[in-house]
Amino acid sequence: MDEDPDSYRILKLRAEILELGSAIRQLQREGLDHAAAQLLISRKRAQLEQLVKANPDRRPA
Repeated sequence: MDEDPDSYRILKLRAEILELGSAIRQLQREGLDHAAAQLLISRKRAQLEQLVKANPDRRPA
């Protein structure tokens, strides 16, 4: 893979956030507790924000 590691991490975090969002919606529909998933998605969003701010010229398309 020729991409730089930060671009890969950004893409990976975005994919993880999408998966967590989907899991949260499913838990909500089933009436189950989703607090842990919401906390995890908040942490992933913070990681993504930090990574993007640290590498503004390396944002994936």
